[in-house]
Amino acid sequence: MKWSYNTKYPSIDDLRSRAQKRIPKFAFEYLDGGCNEDVNLHRNRSDIQEVELRPNYLSKHQGSAMKTELFGNTYDAPFGIAPIGLQGLMWPNAPEILAEAAVRHNVPFILSTVTTSSIERISEITEGKFWFQLYHPTEDRLRNDIIRRASEAGSEVLVLLCDVPTFGFRPRDIRNGLAMPPKMSFNNILQILAKPNWAFQTLLHGQPNFETLKPYMPKNLDLSALGQFMDLTFSGRLNEEKIAPIRDMWKGKIVLKGVASEADTERAIKLGLDGIIVSNHGGRQLDAGQSTIKPLKNIANKYGDKITVMMDSGLRSGPDIARALATGAKFTFMGRSFMYGVSALGKEGGNHTISLIKTQLQQVMEQICCEKVSDFPNHLINPEI
Repeated sequence: MKWSYNTKYPSIDDLRSRAQKRIPKFAFEYLDGGCNEDVNLHRNRSDIQEVELRPNYLSKHQGSAMKTELFGNTYDAPFGIAPIGLQGLMWPNAPEILAEAAVRHNVPFILSTVTTSSIERISEITEGKFWFQLYHPTEDRLRNDIIRRASEAGSEVLVLLCDVPTFGFRPRDIRNGLAMPPKMSFNNILQILAKPNWAFQTLLHGQPNFETLKPYMPKNLDLSALGQFMDLTFSGRLNEEKIAPIRDMWKGKIVLKGVASEADTERAIKLGLDGIIVSNHGGRQLDAGQSTIKPLKNIANKYGDKITVMMDSGLRSGPDIARALATGAKFTFMGRSFMYGVSALGKEGGNHTISLIKTQLQQVMEQICCEKVSDFPNHLINPEI
């Protein structure tokens, strides 16, 4: 099967390069950067690339199929679109573009609490076929109402974010005065003027805002005070006492995102959660931490029969997805790759990026004679990574 994509941009690196030319520097650095010295950001990539796969060329290969069963649904590929904050800052209307592409390609889309489209709008686009990531509020009342809205909107899976107990220290964002909206320093104004298409699209779609959170913001809130509102309204620190009542009220599947240890995996199982996403927030939170691929193998081996183990962070291509699946993940998610695509190609970016990654993954499967996604571990060469 062939999927259509723009052959001028046959790699995620091509999309990244074009995105860098099309959006203001402060927006690109927010998307592209990690935290502190970017050690973990680069470790994610290098460790994934060390994973090697074994081909079986003389086997009686009957063809390869990417369809994957997950939480009662059959998806057309074993990857989805990860939740990303401030998407509309990087490219106007980005969440809507990606949600539409996800529906078209039958892959899951996860909406972040702190992105720039509302629960209700994404529900409309996807006909309720989306996942929702909850950034945990400080007040039970607010938590309950957001969960109610996600449930009424038809969200199939609730994703609890656990790896942001504090905000990552990100020097680029500090230098750029990044906030919502970004501070209009002289440098930032010059950056916007240098990207007229981005500026026009932003003007056309309106200033990005935290659309899901609008009902809870004080009326006539000065946007310069929005950061303080967020600090007071949300606490990223999760524990068992906070998760237990959510498990009781949410009738669908619950996934814990940001797991990086066997201990937290055991707690997720104890709490009756349905899945985990092994993740380090794209290397944006703990520069001294492990890459995601490092703990994945042991977690999948020990707990894969008790809870669905998935992975994100550091994945950029079809071969990367193959490496993660071979290492033990049942499913994968990517964030930056899709935002590079939308920032590079606008409304065509979502379809292009999904088609490109599907094409790459299909080629890997055919090359190594892997007939179905669940067979990937049989092709792993270096199981001790």
